[in-house]
Amino acid sequence: MFGPQVPSVTPGEVTDGAYLLDVREPDEWAAGHAPGAHHLPMMQIPARMADVPTDVDVVVVCRSGGRSGQVVSYLMGNGWDNVRNLDGGMQLWAASGREVVSENGQPAQVL
Repeated sequence: MFGPQVPSVTPGEVTDGAYLLDVREPDEWAAGHAPGAHHLPMMQIPARMADVPTDVDVVVVCRSGGRSGQVVSYLMGNGWDNVRNLDGGMQLWAASGREVVSENGQPAQVL
């Protein structure tokens, strides 16, 4: 989607040790996200870049891969070389059979 300048991984390539950075909005996060993911909405990234690790693999995720690709590009432009976009976002994550959990007590779903 973004060409060779934005590295990406598929849901099956995400390792257990990866830092999953979910950049979706709070309602999307509450409805369903990957277990162990870290929530940092896209619009907060510029002010909270220090919260994004530089010493581990970071996989950035949104609903379909568009917003997360923009975040990966932004972070790379600011010196991060350990960030990857999750191809297909949470939609492909869930469709691939990867676990999705909710924060609102309802069955998990990807919005």
